[in-house]
Amino acid sequence: MARDTVETHFIESVAAMVPGNRRDPGLPVRAGTTLTGAVCRDLFEIQLASRMLDIAARWLREQGEGFYTIGSAGHEGNAAVAAALRVTDPALLHYRSGAFYLTRSAQAGRLAEEGLRDVLLGLTAAAEEPIAGGRHKVFGHPGLAVIPQTSTIASHLPRAVGVAFAIERARKLGVAGSPWPAGSVAVCSFGDASANHASALTGFNTAAYCAYQGLPLPILFVCEDNGIGISVRTPGGWVEAAGHPLIPRFTADGCDLPDAYDAARQAVEHVRARRSPAFLHLRTVRLMGHAGSDVESAYRTPRELAADLARDPLVATARLLVQAGLATPDDLAARYESLREHVLKLALECTRRPRLSSAHEVMEPLAPRHPAQVAAGAARPAADRGPLFGDAPPEREGPLTLAQSINRTLADLMAAHPEVMLFGEDIARKGGVYGVTRGLLKRFGAGRVFDTLLDEQSILGLALGSATSGLLPIPEIQYLAYLHNALDQLRGEAATLRFFSQGAYRNPMVVRVAGYSYQKGFGGHFHNDNSVAALRDIPGLVVASPARPDDAAAMLRTCVAAALADGEVSVFLEPIALYNTRDLMDDGDNGWLSAYVPPSRWAETHVPIGRGRSYGDGRDLTIVTFGNGLRMSLRAAIRLTAEGYGCRVLDLRWLSPLPVEDLLRAADLTGRVLIADETRASGGVSEGVLAALADAGYTGRVARVTSRDSFVPLGDAAAHVLLSEHDIESAARKLLG
Repeated sequence: MARDTVETHFIESVAAMVPGNRRDPGLPVRAGTTLTGAVCRDLFEIQLASRMLDIAARWLREQGEGFYTIGSAGHEGNAAVAAALRVTDPALLHYRSGAFYLTRSAQAGRLAEEGLRDVLLGLTAAAEEPIAGGRHKVFGHPGLAVIPQTSTIASHLPRAVGVAFAIERARKLGVAGSPWPAGSVAVCSFGDASANHASALTGFNTAAYCAYQGLPLPILFVCEDNGIGISVRTPGGWVEAAGHPLIPRFTADGCDLPDAYDAARQAVEHVRARRSPAFLHLRTVRLMGHAGSDVESAYRTPRELAADLARDPLVATARLLVQAGLATPDDLAARYESLREHVLKLALECTRRPRLSSAHEVMEPLAPRHPAQVAAGAARPAADRGPLFGDAPPEREGPLTLAQSINRTLADLMAAHPEVMLFGEDIARKGGVYGVTRGLLKRFGAGRVFDTLLDEQSILGLALGSATSGLLPIPEIQYLAYLHNALDQLRGEAATLRFFSQGAYRNPMVVRVAGYSYQKGFGGHFHNDNSVAALRDIPGLVVASPARPDDAAAMLRTCVAAALADGEVSVFLEPIALYNTRDLMDDGDNGWLSAYVPPSRWAETHVPIGRGRSYGDGRDLTIVTFGNGLRMSLRAAIRLTAEGYGCRVLDLRWLSPLPVEDLLRAADLTGRVLIADETRASGGVSEGVLAALADAGYTGRVARVTSRDSFVPLGDAAAHVLLSEHDIESAARKLLG
């Protein structure tokens, strides 16, 4: 429905109201509610201000000065939810939460104009907007414990569960630095259409799973049900029937402020006292369409639109005040006009504020990196490693495999950083499918090393919420193919948080992923996946790909140090086929083992993000590779060297950002580059390497060998589509010829 229709309806409805006898503002605004007249009057002011923001958004769009028109009209009852919470309770909000945000701002003692200006600066994409700095219109503010969310529906629910989990887990572990006070609850709001999303179901199920086991998880889910998702109707009664049967429910008319207020207080008290989840269902309406460009008459009947308009929550609250004698129709009409004029004036002022003016400004919060701080952090061991390793520290064990090296490094990192947690499928008692986390549960306890549900969205959601709450999660995804089940938790949630909060919020984490192919006699596609294109496409995400045990240890320390220093999000890809590899050329040569470097040498062996590693000093050919390709390339290079060719091998080590400086240096030294890429020809890493060489103006000869554009089949058939040593050696001879 049009903005003018909604405005006219309010003015005409208020004018027709008949004042009642004046009631003491300290008493309930009507019988049977705990909402006093004074609080009702304050919340009406906020509901009205939220409505004015929606009117301003559409006015700004008409002027060509506004860039976001998804509004909160009809959802102003969420002011009652905010009023039932503490200002320090972390909130992850629906995009129709204007009244909640303004209420939270007022709770913090801020002037009304400050909250209004926050939102208006976001609508106009002003660089001074306090949370995203003009990069997106989001509700967020570190001083208000409002964590900004993108528009991807329901993607924030798994993170919200993680926040609730971390409130109690950080306290249990005695970790300093949690931003949430003791007794806090997390609140997460979303629409009725969002409740159908797989991410929402993950959130509900994980919360119920924890509650079923008696684990404290103080979260309030708030479904603001307006009965429609853009143009698709939600069946009547569906939200009441949906959700999770183990999560207690509270229901209210979100268009009736006293009803919403009482239900919200009851729901919040339940969560706060019991430290367990609850679901608050608020029945609302959607006024003025999904967004400013939405023509509702194309899919809704006049009767449906009129029915929503008749339930306008702003009119309902105004009627309460008039009937209680706390305001007259003339008072409210005058206030409506004066606030409208004031908000539009503020909106006009916001259009004159500077906007982002360069790529540098836009990208500044994307991946801020401080290499010196990271290097110092990576070289810092635990204050006392003795209790952890006793008289047998890993540097005295002798050469280690890749899996052993990662295991010992994780132990060192957990000893040095009490906020580190390890979790994932089968990683605790079993020690992981490949034994990489074996023994860590016994050393560090179930509070820091634990198994999760078999749900990758849940795993990453727990990590995201924990990371935002002062912990440092190192979750494990059991196989690379499984990561794609939950990729938006990395793309839409993890990687965007610094960007859309200008670094005010961070989610430092290291996601360990067992990946790549070449598992003999096992797997097929879902256990032998060589697709990393979706990871390399995520701005700001670090993708580490160690192949050798010593690199894995150093790079894992770097990723953790970067998480602590810069809030970095890293994906740590571990080649399964190399976990227990011992030999390079001949059986028993132990050429793939490495000694564990003692802490006294961690500084000198530090591996910065984006630096490769070179092997050999030949001047005829450079083989550029990574992962399993490193072992194959080294073997091919050794054979070629024996025939008189001068070969060097560059292990990229980091797939994002690529080690471009090292790549160009190695390429220039030989004038011939062969890229040995175990990922696919289309969308594989080699495309990025070729582009980097071309962008730098490299004029030497270049060739590549890759795996085929195929999924990996079962058994010996895999050899037909995967990169092989023979492929590398044949391509090298051709390039050298």
